[in-house]
Amino acid sequence: MTNLFAGPTLAEFVSAQSVVSEVAQETPIEVSRFLSEVLGVPVTMKCENLQRTGAYKVRGAYNRMSKLTAEERERGVVAASAGNHAQGVALAARELGIHATIFMPIGVALPKLQATRAYAADVVLRGVIFNEALEAAKDFAEKSGAIFIPPFDNHDVIAGQGTVGLEIWDQVPDVETVVVPIGGGGLIAGVASAMKQRAAEAGRTLRVIGVQSGQAAAFPPSLSAGEPTTIDVKPTIADGIAVARPGKLPFDIIKDAVDEVVTVSDDDIARALLMLIERAKLVAEPAGAAGVAAILAGKIDAVGPTTVIISGGNIDPKLMERVISRGLIASGRYLHIRIPLPDRPGQLARVSEIVAGQNANVIEVLHTRHGTGLQINQVELSVDIETRGPEHSEQVLQALRDEGFEPRIDF
Repeated sequence: MTNLFAGPTLAEFVSAQSVVSEVAQETPIEVSRFLSEVLGVPVTMKCENLQRTGAYKVRGAYNRMSKLTAEERERGVVAASAGNHAQGVALAARELGIHATIFMPIGVALPKLQATRAYAADVVLRGVIFNEALEAAKDFAEKSGAIFIPPFDNHDVIAGQGTVGLEIWDQVPDVETVVVPIGGGGLIAGVASAMKQRAAEAGRTLRVIGVQSGQAAAFPPSLSAGEPTTIDVKPTIADGIAVARPGKLPFDIIKDAVDEVVTVSDDDIARALLMLIERAKLVAEPAGAAGVAAILAGKIDAVGPTTVIISGGNIDPKLMERVISRGLIASGRYLHIRIPLPDRPGQLARVSEIVAGQNANVIEVLHTRHGTGLQINQVELSVDIETRGPEHSEQVLQALRDEGFEPRIDF
């Protein structure tokens, strides 16, 4: 069959699947009753967060590096990454007996740095942002002769990432919608192309939806312009998909093979991470949970059985702690309020009794005379309260108001 899209043919995706199986495992599909109720159709999750190295990236890296000649392997490989691509290249290089040098930005999360070194790669810390590490890696490749392994804008890398789609096709035979996180576009380009070529072969239709962080959404303006467009990336917890410009080859595939691209906020992503931990007992990184975030935020118009790809699970424990707190706030289960009080004994006890009477849990209390806008005879009480959700939070606030207090919500 003639290739329907730019990039790899279906035969190349199938060939890549055979190659990738030498190092990557076929990750499980998990049914999510919770997401099924939210979306109104059966929802399954493709758990690439359980992949070796904790993300799908090893697939593309291994497929690309397996095609190097003996002479190229002797020269070694080089890559730049703040995390998942680094580990994928390092593991692939170790398995293929190739020396790898990985450039990572200074300040990269310690678990990612340690994991990359554990795969026997030489790690060079250079620059404070990814682009500086990337330039250093390309300069190293030019001077040393090492082969640069790009994270997404490469034919063989895309073929390797597309093996995720071939697995979904076999594991979820009735799938009609696939939801995929997007950074540079390598994963969704491979998944969409491989699965839609399979669907065409079987006489079926398939809908593929991409999800980007609203803080780093390069694809919507690029698709509108008809060519890759560079944007200013704003800070986001989803650093794994914070890419300023789509890859050229992924873009050429995505513009024809992907049906829609939606965006989500950091609060949406935090809620998704919390849901995955509580409901699915799965640990994901913020970028990996973008598809789930889109479902929870009502951004997905699914047709039939839906599979959402959890693309990675490499999250720094320190970030996880902050994200869980952010998720509790975004879900209305954590309330931070300030209450001006008369400066006389017993007021703190009254507030505590009211909160306890609503079966809410006080986490932290700060009592100060130095709050902004206070009268000379007033103090301010800052209270962090854990609740069961938005309705319960409002009950706590109303109970305080009914007793004459004026609580102000901080976040």
